[in-house]
Amino acid sequence: MKKLSLLFLALASLVTLKAQWVDDPNSNTHIANCANGAAEVYVSTDITTGDSYVQWHYQGENGWSPWVQRLDFNGVPRWPADGIHITTPDFATWSPGYAMTAVNGGVVTVFRTLGPHHWAVKIDADGSFPWGEHGMVLFDGEGGGRSEVLAGDDGGVWALGTDMDSTFLQYVDADGTLHPKATIKDPAKKCTNGVLIPSEDDVFVVYAKQTLQGYTNYNKEIHVAGYDKNGVQVFPETLLFGLQTVGASYVHYAIPDSKGGGYVYQFHNGIGGVYNTYVTHFDENGIPTITDPNGIAVHTPDYGNYYTNAYATVDPKSNDIIIAYLQKDAASQSQHRIYVNRITESGEKPWGDGIMVADYTGLSYSDIHVDAIDAVDGFVVTYGTSQGSIEAAGYDLDGNLLWNTTMSSTSYNKTISDNTAGFHYGQNIVAWINSDDGGVYAQNIGWDGTIGVVTPPAPVTCDPPTDFQGEYFYESNSDFGVYLSWTAPQELPLHYNLYFTDPSGCTTTIEVDPNETEYSDQMSIIGAVTYQLTAVYEDCESEFALTPDGEDHVTIVITAIPENTEEEIVSILSVYTIKGQLVNAKDLNELSQGVYIVKGITDSGKTIIKKVIK
Repeated sequence: MKKLSLLFLALASLVTLKAQWVDDPNSNTHIANCANGAAEVYVSTDITTGDSYVQWHYQGENGWSPWVQRLDFNGVPRWPADGIHITTPDFATWSPGYAMTAVNGGVVTVFRTLGPHHWAVKIDADGSFPWGEHGMVLFDGEGGGRSEVLAGDDGGVWALGTDMDSTFLQYVDADGTLHPKATIKDPAKKCTNGVLIPSEDDVFVVYAKQTLQGYTNYNKEIHVAGYDKNGVQVFPETLLFGLQTVGASYVHYAIPDSKGGGYVYQFHNGIGGVYNTYVTHFDENGIPTITDPNGIAVHTPDYGNYYTNAYATVDPKSNDIIIAYLQKDAASQSQHRIYVNRITESGEKPWGDGIMVADYTGLSYSDIHVDAIDAVDGFVVTYGTSQGSIEAAGYDLDGNLLWNTTMSSTSYNKTISDNTAGFHYGQNIVAWINSDDGGVYAQNIGWDGTIGVVTPPAPVTCDPPTDFQGEYFYESNSDFGVYLSWTAPQELPLHYNLYFTDPSGCTTTIEVDPNETEYSDQMSIIGAVTYQLTAVYEDCESEFALTPDGEDHVTIVITAIPENTEEEIVSILSVYTIKGQLVNAKDLNELSQGVYIVKGITDSGKTIIKKVIK
């Protein structure tokens, strides 16, 4: 939290120094030169620096290849006016599917060449190529189809590629070290269209298993499996979507949730011939939480409309998917409306058939995106119109419209980015190509609907209590337990969460009034118990409170007897530290300086437990 707060403050100070983002939707921010035939635009933000990277593709001397531009938080281009060109030789003259992601202090782009091989090129923020200007070959030379790439948590990346039958996965360290590849294949089916979902130190791969049905359809299932960085499968293959006969061009999408699992969605007409988008979910162990093998339809199916062109985000608090999609009439596909809906990880739809974002006005809509806001509770839907404008609408988590903003009102044709940067430090970015006259443009949109100078919101205060301490008390055979105390944070929370773990390992949560700084817990059990304490605010829960010794817990041994007794122990049965750790000692003289709970036998043959201070 402290590191994030410092970055918020640093970015806020940069806003006052130099502003590049244009606050006029009729001009927008020019970020690079390119010809008007460029396409396939991607955006990604480095959350460690606030820099963003925009990648686009154009026919160069080495084929249909990528260019990349780096923007700082204020939208100022930091690389040459034409961007940096990926010069790896022998690209195809058509798009084979590219991928890119920002990493700590740079960007990694993954692609296939005419070879066909998959390559990865890394460009550091200073424009250098730490893996070589042409990059490195992935998957031991196998592959040749579409690509995926996902930033790891240590500066490396997960790379994924496919050929006609199999999917390949490989982790690349920040220094370019290649880990062993994993191959996902089935001798009876094609395993393709893999999508990556992070899972702590591992990764989930969501992929299709399919067989050809006729000339243009596939019998398709969607599965998930988990792998570690050495290509070892750590979560078994699990069915997410059951068998459907769908068009060969229909693919699935996946996004991570906030708990280590993910949502998967796909568009098809395999259920009763009705075109709709369906959603399912799996948890941090790769286990489906929506048990219907068909998934959940985003909208009540009807033969008169298609529900398609979906794009999704996840609300980090509720872990619900927020999915925006296009409704278009089946007859002419010219009457467009945009909806957004909310689906829980168990498949419930609290908004029913969703909320209409844009009604039919004679315009067509495209390039729909939706992103959860990092700074406040809510989300933003962005979309393009047939008049050339780019619009944004902000909502709270109850689906109430908060604001509408026109991000771009220019009428020229636009090739809008396939994705958005997502909200980081209070702002999101959409990029596009001027398809009439050339040029790469971008525009930011703030958490509050502003464009141009976006001031990051003040970081959320989430301080924990301090000086957390506890001791055993004994009043009588029926009145004994634990006394706890702490120092309140400067801003009082809504309440404290006191996490109690009993001797069997079962943990329960006790809610404590925010005005209290002590707590007595009367016991009816014997053994070592552990407490951890947090402060709960409106927007967050703090880290665990620390003891004066720097521990994030207090462990106390409950004996149900007075701490002191007149009888002496002559034979030791067991010794525990005051924190409940077993000590290997049979003689008190073997103990170092400290406080211990000793169980032993007295001269009279009685078994007692007493506190001993050495």
